[in-house]
Amino acid sequence: MANLEPAKQIPNANRMKFYCDDNRCISCFACSVACSHSNELEVGLNRRKVITLYEGVEGKEKSISIACQHCTDAPCAQVCPVDCFYIREDGIVLHNKETCIGCGYCLYACPFGAPQFPRDGAFGVRGVMDKCTMCAGGPAPTHSQKEMELYGVNRIASGQVPMCAATCSTNALLVGDALSIADIYRRRVMAKYANAQDFKTKAAHQLEGATP
Repeated sequence: MANLEPAKQIPNANRMKFYCDDNRCISCFACSVACSHSNELEVGLNRRKVITLYEGVEGKEKSISIACQHCTDAPCAQVCPVDCFYIREDGIVLHNKETCIGCGYCLYACPFGAPQFPRDGAFGVRGVMDKCTMCAGGPAPTHSQKEMELYGVNRIASGQVPMCAATCSTNALLVGDALSIADIYRRRVMAKYANAQDFKTKAAHQLEGATP
C-alpha cells in the first residue's frame, strides 16, 4: 500500500514535474489518446488535454499539453474535507478514491481543471474524482487489478516514464525531476537563441559584402 501519512517537505529540485515545450507541441493529441487508452478511461474522461492559445492568429498560435501539475502546495489537497489526497516522496500528488466523497471542492480549487468527475448517480450526485496520476498508480497493491481498475497503469513502479511523455513524437512533453527538466529547458532556450544569433551574424556579413 502507498504511504498515506502527511507528506514531508520535499526539495523542489527532487519533485517530479511535467513540462510542455510550446515550441515543439504540434497539437497531435497523441498524449491525450495514449493516456486514455493505457489507463482504460471511460468515454468522456480526459486526464490530459491539449489546448491552443491564440488560435488562428498567424505567428502567435501555440499549443500545449496540460494535466495535473502535481503542485508543491496542491490547492486540491488543501480544500479536500476528507483528506483523500497525499503526496509521494517524489512529489507526485495522488488521491484515495475509496476516501473521496465526490464533493467537487478540488475541481473548483484547481487552476488547471485537472480533477474530473466521470459520472453522475441517479440523483445527480457526482462520482468519485479522477485525475492524472503521472502513471504512478494509487493506494492499492502495486500492479494489482484493483490498482489498474481504480487508478490506471503504474509505469513509474516499472521504471518507465508516463505514457503521455513516452508517446510524444516531438519530445515536447517532458517529465522528470524538476532539476533535470529545468536543465533541458535551459539548453533548449540557449540552442534556440544561439541559432538565431548565428543567423543574424551571417545575414550581417552578407549585407556587408553586398554591392550597393
